[in-house]
This record gives sequence, C-alpha cells and structure tokens, in this order.
Amino acid sequence: MTLISLAGLLAAAGGNKLLQASAVIAGTFILEDAATLLAAMQVASGALSLPLALGSLYAGIVLGDLGLYGLGWLSGKHEWAKRLVPAQRRDLGQRWVKQRVFPLVMVSRFVPGLRLPTYTTLGFLHAPLVQFALAAIAATLIWTSGLFFVSLHLGVLMMHYLGLWRWAGLAVFLLIIITVGRLATRLYYIKRRDTP
Repeated sequence: MTLISLAGLLAAAGGNKLLQASAVIAGTFILEDAATLLAAMQVASGALSLPLALGSLYAGIVLGDLGLYGLGWLSGKHEWAKRLVPAQRRDLGQRWVKQRVFPLVMVSRFVPGLRLPTYTTLGFLHAPLVQFALAAIAATLIWTSGLFFVSLHLGVLMMHYLGLWRWAGLAVFLLIIITVGRLATRLYYIKRRDTP
C-alpha cells in the first residue's frame, strides 16, 4: 500500500468513520510517518476530523509497537533463540532493561532505525509489559502529535499556495523526513563506531 493508495482508501471511505479509522490504522502498519502526514493533509482539506485522525494514528502506532514487543517475546520462547543467547547473558540483559524501559523506548522512538531492534529485544528479554506499553503510549503521543501538527500547518499552507500540487509538496516533505532520518541514523552509527 502506497501513500497514494492510502489516500484513495480514505477518499473511498467517504464519511464512514469506521472505514476512515481503519484506513489510517492500516497505514500506520505500512509507514507511520507517511500515514501521519496523509492524515494531517486530510484533516487540512476537511475530509477527516481531527479527533478521528489522531485517535486512529495513536491506536495504529501503539498496536504496531506492541506487536513488535510481542514478536520479540514469542521469539524468546523458542528453543533456537534461547541457544543464541546464553541464559547468563539473557538474565543480565533482563536486569539491565528492566530498569531502563522508559528511556529505551523514548530514544528508539526519536532515532530512526532503532524501534524494531529495541522493541523486539525488550520483548525477547521480557521487559515489563505495562512499563513498555506506557512508554510506547507516551512516546507516540509526543512524536506523532508533533509531526501531525507540523504536517497539518504545512498542509494548510500547501493547500493555499499549491492547490492541486499539494500532493507533490507532501511527497517532497515525506522524502525530506525519510532522508533526514536515514542521515541521522548513519551519523549515529558512524559516531558510535568511532567512539572508543
């Protein structure tokens, strides 16, 4: 599902709030930031209500985060995974992450490329689920709300100045977000590699 097909789904949903919410939630499983930008553009155009857009975004993103945690938790139950990480190291990791769930989730939400390995590792090491869920909700509220409202204001400006070309402006904005995220990740790993 691409950004254009998600826009098509939202357009096809018309005024059906359940279909609109389902389309936004499905979009978060494919590409969260793109779904957030598109939902903001739809709110700016009046095709989607603000509470429905934000609620659907929050629900989809938190469900995806819990899904990653669950995949890690399930993999930790299999014998082949237990052989990869000796019991002593697993125990050490469990003690370490148990005290750091909130900061680990927060950092991984804001640093591109860290969420998948961090959330699945937290699940694998059986970090406290309630702490993880609360941290995921808090991080989602901060990040998604910020990106959504920036996109909403840009959407209003793009609609005013670009008219029908607003979708091209959205694509450029999305490309900038992805490029900056990849650049930040690359710089993070270069700095980490060079640090003794």
